[in-house]
Amino acid sequence: MRRPGLALCPLALAPILALAQQTVAPTGARVGEARGEDVGDYNVLNSFETGYRFLDVGGNRGKYRSDVNFRNGIRLLSSSLSVNSKEGRARWFDTLQLNTQGLGNDPYQYSNLRVEKNALYRYDLIWRSSDYFNPALGLAQGWHAMDTTRRLQDHDFTLFPLGAFRFFAGFSRATQSGPALSSVQLFDSRGDEYPLFSNVDRRQNEFRIGSEVRLAGFKLHWIRAWESYREDTPALRETRSSGANPTDNNVLNQFKRTEPWEGSTPSWRVSLLRDNNRYWGVNARFTHSDGQRDFAFDETAIGTNRFGGAVNRQVLVAGTGRRPVTAASLTLSLFPAANLTVTNHSGFHNTRIEGDARLQELDNGSLLNSLVSFNYLGIRTFTNQTDALLRITPRIALRGGYWFANRRIRSTERESVFDFANTVQAQQTNTQHAGVAGLRLQPVRPLTLVFDAEIGRNDRPFSPISDRDYHAFHARAQWKQRSFAVTAFARTNYNFNTTSLLAHSSRSRNYSANLSWLPRDWFTLDAGYSKLHLDTATGIAYFASGRFVQGERSIYRSNLHAGHFGARFAIRSRIELYTGYSHTQDSGDGRSVLETPPAGLDPGSSLALFRQAQTFPMRFLSPLARVSVRINSKLRWNVGYQYYGYGEELLDLQGYRAHSGYTSVLWSF
Repeated sequence: MRRPGLALCPLALAPILALAQQTVAPTGARVGEARGEDVGDYNVLNSFETGYRFLDVGGNRGKYRSDVNFRNGIRLLSSSLSVNSKEGRARWFDTLQLNTQGLGNDPYQYSNLRVEKNALYRYDLIWRSSDYFNPALGLAQGWHAMDTTRRLQDHDFTLFPLGAFRFFAGFSRATQSGPALSSVQLFDSRGDEYPLFSNVDRRQNEFRIGSEVRLAGFKLHWIRAWESYREDTPALRETRSSGANPTDNNVLNQFKRTEPWEGSTPSWRVSLLRDNNRYWGVNARFTHSDGQRDFAFDETAIGTNRFGGAVNRQVLVAGTGRRPVTAASLTLSLFPAANLTVTNHSGFHNTRIEGDARLQELDNGSLLNSLVSFNYLGIRTFTNQTDALLRITPRIALRGGYWFANRRIRSTERESVFDFANTVQAQQTNTQHAGVAGLRLQPVRPLTLVFDAEIGRNDRPFSPISDRDYHAFHARAQWKQRSFAVTAFARTNYNFNTTSLLAHSSRSRNYSANLSWLPRDWFTLDAGYSKLHLDTATGIAYFASGRFVQGERSIYRSNLHAGHFGARFAIRSRIELYTGYSHTQDSGDGRSVLETPPAGLDPGSSLALFRQAQTFPMRFLSPLARVSVRINSKLRWNVGYQYYGYGEELLDLQGYRAHSGYTSVLWSF
């Protein structure tokens, strides 16, 4: 379960946010009159920043594109338009806001539009485009890569946005398209691998309507949605290929694969809320979706197998399926006293996958045929959580709770070969119990201390890496006084799991500290550091060199350090200077070179290869600087520089160094 306590959920994201890399552009400085200019019945604020990005990359350009991907060229770095009616009673609209970022061939583009007429309607549009590049790694012969563009748009219309009765309508669309490179193994388990090119084509649409009613202190909200999706990404190879190993007899002469699939997911989302009562509150939610999907997989391969014999293989997989998902929750909050809050949350979730999937494989040489059918998989989960928060004094609070979860998993598989059929049914149930306790102290007014602990037990975890015997501890300290604030955070998570076949243990420790200081209007400072330690050991069993190997472990160790620093200076309200630096480094398990595997290993063991993948020491650093000069009240000139450096310690196959920057004009009119 592992829920952070005392409303500290955002802090759990601090280590992740510390890794986010700030970009030097757009500038973000203010330009133009703060109150805008009057035009007829409206007040208008408008500005845009346009300029030129420059870039110089050395090293692995593919890795740079997967991480950063900014390139040379003229860009509309950002723009902002705000039109507001002066009296709030304009004819067509009272508010119009348009913001854009990165338009003009930046890899990450964004725009949002809001048009609103007070008490009558509101329309919101969000559009995003992202160039997704996944480089071809040397570990896969350079045969796995993707260079696609993802585009997303959301339209939402609200009628009577301020009224007790509101109505909604919306539409969303997501697409992904572009070239991709993958591989396929033919013609048996000891055959060869061959590269395949394909053109990715994925589409998803959603239409939705709904309303919200506020009556007698309750708020009822419902949405009816219809989602459809389709993918059609064929793969074709018409030229001869000798594969990854050109010295063997395996040869692919012709290959064709089509695998279109499409489906729809109609759904209901309903919520009921009452939170303005002095003694109690209720929050009930219900969702149900009924996904349906039709799919087909048709593959033909012609070539020569490892014995030199001609092979003509056909594979056909087709089927239909349903995936109904139902989730419901009820949260009751009681306030028996001004200093006491008791909350009980009950949740139910049920997922079913049902239908027929049939595999037919035909070897034109031997005329062998096989069929496999899948019928049902169901997962039902019930949870109940009770928490109590007691505020003993305004500076001391205690928290305690008990959490319970029960999950049942059932499956039905049907295997058929010619006239013979066999049905296998399986079921497993597991139960998890957890207790939580917390303390909040404020020994002096600027200082706040928070402590939380959770201990959980699961009688039969579903997978070897699931939570079984675990405990988690969390502590946070914050000192906040006037313009100075510093926060420190620590959390540990330990999990130990032993099943009948394998054993798993994981230990993670996370520490972080953040500081912000605003002593003057012309100077601000922000800095932070975090460390994440992860140590896992999991039993494994596998086949290697025709043998079954067991009793070994997969180990991974990571010591990830991340720090960032930023400072802003203003000189006489005319020049703004910003400098920043971020550094992320994983020291791994301390080794600096690949180690020689120990003597005496089982000849069939792959631990020598696993040993090289048990840690991943790397570094990523990025200093930046930006200067913005105010030429007049409506015009600024900006220039900035940012460096990106990435390297891997053991096998530096993807290291790169990138010098990037921009110059721009920020203009208000």
